[in-house]
Amino acid sequence: MKGSLKKTLFILIFLGMASMASAQLKIGYILSERIRTEYEDFQEAESQLQLEYRKVQFEFDNMVLKLDSLKQDFEVKRLMALDRGESIHQEIGQMEMQIQNYQAEKIGPQGELMRKQAQMEYEILGKVKKAVDKVAIDGGYDYIIDASVGLLYFKSKFDMTDDVLHELRNLSSEK
Repeated sequence: MKGSLKKTLFILIFLGMASMASAQLKIGYILSERIRTEYEDFQEAESQLQLEYRKVQFEFDNMVLKLDSLKQDFEVKRLMALDRGESIHQEIGQMEMQIQNYQAEKIGPQGELMRKQAQMEYEILGKVKKAVDKVAIDGGYDYIIDASVGLLYFKSKFDMTDDVLHELRNLSSEK
């Protein structure tokens, strides 16, 4: 009986201390998905990337059309048993290699578009971090958590998303 009384007393004291410690913490949250959709720099970056993607897609489509034309030409020459068929066959191989290289250079995981997207996101996320830091410091928050990542319940009065968006817009206007 004494052992269980000590354990119960220890648990009660521990829970009391934990609740006192947590009462002193000030925690807020943001919704990063909302920032991503409402912050103008994210929208502008997305527009720029879409424009770049369309340019790359247009160039790629032209290369594929040229390849298709070469293949048709090759088939015609082959069927007519003309000598030029072999040179076209080599040109087809070169064009296929050129298309593969173009895809890897521009669209692949290490491609130009992916690097450009990563750079843009890095710059914008740096601004978001700076805005979150300012909101946290000005508001006396100990923690600001991204609720988009995995909070199951939160009260809207602790939502700092509007404050961060406001701060981001202030940072943008200071340029």
